[in-house]
Amino acid sequence: MIDKAAISSPGTHYGDPKAATRLFRLQRLTGALNIGFLAFFAWLVLNLAGADRASMLALFHNPVVAILCGLLLVSAGLHMRIGMLEVIEDYVATPARNHLAVLINDIVAYGAIILGLLALLKLLIWG
Repeated sequence: MIDKAAISSPGTHYGDPKAATRLFRLQRLTGALNIGFLAFFAWLVLNLAGADRASMLALFHNPVVAILCGLLLVSAGLHMRIGMLEVIEDYVATPARNHLAVLINDIVAYGAIILGLLALLKLLIWG
């Protein structure tokens, strides 16, 4: 028998609908941004191909390039986190494993973002 109360109130079993909508929109936004960042990344790689260290540092000391690299790291990391979260929610059955997998996903995604930004900051400050 179908529990009509659970269906009429999605928050009882299916989670917070506002958070799900926010994550859905954020994933679409980061996906669209990543398409633009792909063109920037291709340009960056082509400009750095065969360049010496001084040329590389000069390129990264350009504020536009540094800001775009930072935004690329954040956008790609958030997109990765949300995508893996969807996979975990769809395929991890037991709640205990689900919580552990979500925790590990958050640690890896936010850790990658933080380490990438720290590496970019180190490159900009200390060369």
